Amino acid sequence: ESLHSCIGLLGISAGSLLLAVHFYSSPRAAPLIPSTALGVLLLILSALLAYAGIRRSLRKASLLVSLCLTVSSLWSGYGVILILAGQAVLPAPGAALLPGLATFTLALLLVALVGFLCGEPVLALVAAALSLAGAHEVALHYSSSLGPSAVACSHLLVCLAGGYFALGRMLCFLTKGKLVLPGTDLAERKAQEQGQGKAGSTNPFAAPGLLLNMLSASVFGCRLLGVTHTLFLGHVPWLWAAGTYQIGICVLSYRAMDVLMATAFGFTSILKFAAGYSLLYPTWQPEEPSFPTPFLVVFSILFAVLALFLSLQSPVDGLYLLVFVAYCIALACSPRGFFAGGPQGVAVAIFVSSALVALIHLYNVRAKAKIPLGKGAVRALLARSSLLKLREGPDLHAPYLGYSKYADAEVLAYACSVLASFALTATGDPQAPLATVVIPWLVVAGGILKLLGGSVAFARGKTLESSAFILYSVMWIIWGLTRFGGLYGTARSFHAAVGIVAFMLFNSFIVFCSLFLNMAWFFYSLTFMLIAVSFLLDAIHALPTGYDIAATLIFGLVSFYCFLAALASSTFEGCCFPLGRPLVQLSGVGAGTTKCLHLPARKASSVKRIADILRNGGTCGIPTDTVYVLVAACSRPDAVEKAHRSKRQAQDRPMSLWISSLKQLEPAKHLFTPLLWDFMEAAWPSPISLVIPRGEWVDFLGMKDSAKYVGTPQSVAIRIPDCSVTTHLIDLVGPIVVTSANPTGEADTTHHNQVYAKLGDQVDAVLCGGPSPENIASTVVDCTKIDSGNIGFFRVGIIPKSQVLQILEQVQKK
Repeated sequence: ESLHSCIGLLGISAGSLLLAVHFYSSPRAAPLIPSTALGVLLLILSALLAYAGIRRSLRKASLLVSLCLTVSSLWSGYGVILILAGQAVLPAPGAALLPGLATFTLALLLVALVGFLCGEPVLALVAAALSLAGAHEVALHYSSSLGPSAVACSHLLVCLAGGYFALGRMLCFLTKGKLVLPGTDLAERKAQEQGQGKAGSTNPFAAPGLLLNMLSASVFGCRLLGVTHTLFLGHVPWLWAAGTYQIGICVLSYRAMDVLMATAFGFTSILKFAAGYSLLYPTWQPEEPSFPTPFLVVFSILFAVLALFLSLQSPVDGLYLLVFVAYCIALACSPRGFFAGGPQGVAVAIFVSSALVALIHLYNVRAKAKIPLGKGAVRALLARSSLLKLREGPDLHAPYLGYSKYADAEVLAYACSVLASFALTATGDPQAPLATVVIPWLVVAGGILKLLGGSVAFARGKTLESSAFILYSVMWIIWGLTRFGGLYGTARSFHAAVGIVAFMLFNSFIVFCSLFLNMAWFFYSLTFMLIAVSFLLDAIHALPTGYDIAATLIFGLVSFYCFLAALASSTFEGCCFPLGRPLVQLSGVGAGTTKCLHLPARKASSVKRIADILRNGGTCGIPTDTVYVLVAACSRPDAVEKAHRSKRQAQDRPMSLWISSLKQLEPAKHLFTPLLWDFMEAAWPSPISLVIPRGEWVDFLGMKDSAKYVGTPQSVAIRIPDCSVTTHLIDLVGPIVVTSANPTGEADTTHHNQVYAKLGDQVDAVLCGGPSPENIASTVVDCTKIDSGNIGFFRVGIIPKSQVLQILEQVQKK
């Protein structure tokens, strides 16, 4: 835990030291660190800081997360501008640096303010010194009388704070915690963060994402306020750095189980990439690009719908998104787009509102007393309604299949389909395909973000949905770059048609599979076939007038309905927007009307629910120290028979018995020979299954007539697994009957997803523990003749035969 904190603070100190050396030597003819080298070093340090912030935030919320990610995004844009200046692409980098420096001066000042208020003196001092350095550098661009030494001194303050932190950590390590300097006790800070996280956890990535909105708004706000005289190529690194980091924060927000804020950050990242593309456009075309009005109107509608649903979770955040609704409307009303004064005026409003909302989120991450965001009032209001009920509780983001660390990303994926389809309504000039800003909408929205949605869907076990999203993202990226990037003019040929036909064949398979999913997905995949047909007709010069517009409108409307349905299902209990039943239903494995529970094995509450199911006569798939197994309680003979029937157990592979300790066999201890009892004590817990003679001791387990399904008439296999989850479950239930979680004759199951795939609805629940630690079953040892000193081996698994023989030799000596 202390490693990532040290990496973050010492990485910031290292970067400040480089900048201090740079500014001290800047008046010289040959600075000590060339601009290109300094830019590369800052990029390396920014990646290191991003790693430190992300790794620490996966454990708990901390102010260090916001500091590391904010400084990382600052230095990434700063480094790219320095590299461009070093390569003579930007002759005067000062005007390019101003918007970013102004933004991060305020952003780091907010971090410092929260740090002082919440008892983080070292972090607050580092943030304040960096903010001071940014303010001095901004002043340096307007007045040379200040001198670069003031900037260097501010960075030296950061180095001193980092040195103090490093000294404190060294003293703590050398004295084994007896001598700790104030502000460097990470153990105390860890306890405070854990207590605050339990009191009211928030998304730790919301604040850095809001600060990045300030960065992009600053570029256009500075132009409107006259801080910079014009918008040019040097501002593109700030916009694209903000967009890239916000895509990363979108992913991390899914890790924080915050679907709505993750979707909002995905939306705002699209605007940043589009703005950077617009500023980059004049480098190859003299005129300014035009913007597709229908797309921006649709984008404002998506922002408005998302703001409405976000208001139910946090009214303050919902009101904040309304500013972006006004921004999209201003862009739609301005033919010059980002270059017009109206959108730049709204950008100033975005800058101010982002700073205020970011301050609230920064404070709520660390403070014990939270600033209310209005969620309680909304919850009280909806409590009076019998129609709408918010989804809450541990099953809010339960994965469709198995255990996933991500929330559902289908809301963003459907929204990207809407954006990409309506972007195609602006056909553009075939002679100047780059004249319309369409490439970012198709490549970023329809391609990159939809690819992200497909990846998250795959992690959540939605195989068909993930395949479709990934296929459509590839299609949007290829079509966007070729048709609207100037490459399609010479590519209209038979070869392009063959490639589109290949995509149509893949989509035909998805359409067929969606027949078994639901009606909404069938129409979603079918209407995308209309889009692919328009691509094909255009490639062979046979596209009817208006067909492509009609196809994109139909697909966009279907995608919008799916977007609303996904939003409603993730917010409210019950189905507000029905997706429809499958058009074709099959009987058999995996096609029942109910799905078995999938519970994460890392939670004690999940083990308790599995125990309740077993005690009530259910059968479950659980992880063990070897492979996944199907179990039933011995105290429920009906469940034992059910497990035998669902497994289609072969007579030569009988079911076995598992216990959690030999105390469960104490009532029947007199029925075992002393040597066998001592051997069981020495061999367990382990992956060793002992085949012992069948006797009256089996009757003590309560299986009654179902005992015939366990073992053979002569012997029974029994063991104590070396797995804490399994033994805890047996402690709650009692002895269990066990068989491998796969139909007889098939390979062993080594993942919880395979249990569902092979046994389907024939099990009542699956305890999800990820991949098995071993890929082979236990070692089976024949102990029916152990009293004569002989043991045999049915199968040698992960325990070597020599180890079993050594255990027997030690028991015999005893």
